[in-house]
Amino acid sequence: MAQAFIGLGSNLQQPAEQLRRALAALRTLPGTQLGAISSFYGNPAIGPGEQPDYVNAVAELHTTLEPMALLRRLQAIELAHGRVRTERWGARTLDLDLLLYDQQVIDEPDLTVPHPRLTERDFVLVPLAEIAPDLRLPDGSAVTDYRERTRSTLVKIGSFCPAD
Repeated sequence: MAQAFIGLGSNLQQPAEQLRRALAALRTLPGTQLGAISSFYGNPAIGPGEQPDYVNAVAELHTTLEPMALLRRLQAIELAHGRVRTERWGARTLDLDLLLYDQQVIDEPDLTVPHPRLTERDFVLVPLAEIAPDLRLPDGSAVTDYRERTRSTLVKIGSFCPAD
């Protein structure tokens, strides 16, 4: 099984609940087990215009799905949550990013892994370092090294509590 890390984000329609529902959906993916889940973090929106604050988290998956198949499943979950792709970095009900897939480097028109801005975003680095403090990127660099270099404005706002 491959180890994948997924970035989750939402700033519309009860963002924390959107993340909880997305995590429940990740549990149902074929050939996939949900591993560690970070705390939920609140942070100001980055993007055009006035937007509500985001709630972000990172989840670890163990999966038999190939990277492109996993990406398509993530996009289907986004769509089921009302995701509409109209404006880059605009407000959204749900954003699921494939951050890492084992130690693979993928550069396809529809998929870049590691995620191209992974090392620049505290809303990815903080929760990723929380659940995988010893994680190294495909180039050998440590996630915690990038985490220490970022100036975080994140606020821990809770954690995933399954409804069952």
